[in-house]
This record gives sequence, structure tokens and C-alpha cells, in this order.
Amino acid sequence: MQEQISEQLKAHFTDATIEVGGDGSHFDVKVVSDVFEGLRPVKRQQMVYAALNDMIRDGSVHAVNIKALTVAEA
Repeated sequence: MQEQISEQLKAHFTDATIEVGGDGSHFDVKVVSDVFEGLRPVKRQQMVYAALNDMIRDGSVHAVNIKALTVAEA
């Protein structure tokens, strides 16, 4: 499932560095991209959730701990 999450995120954040950890249906996700520049943390998380929405909706992903950072912040 980690690989599927990573591929889904790469499709939405093409220039990003992505790390996915966790197991079962609970995952830790780190997305580093300059697309987050100037955005508040809530908006950044909403963008990541939107990329994973199908997986969340079908229940394959239950909980996601998100770190969404710019390159400079990382």
C-alpha cells in the first residue's frame, strides 16, 4: 500500500520528494515541494488529502499523518 500511496502522490505532485511510512491503513506521509510555498499548513494538508481522496473514500487508507513542506523548510 505504501507504494500505491507514493505513486498517487507523485501523480499529483510531480516535482516533489515523497516519503511514505506506516502499515495497515495508518500512514505517515512527507511531501516536499515548492508548490506549498506561501500556503498555510491547513491548505497544504488539504492538497495532500485531495490527492489521496479515492484511497480514503474506499477505506484502504484510514488515517494519514501529513508533513507538507517546501524545499527550503525541509
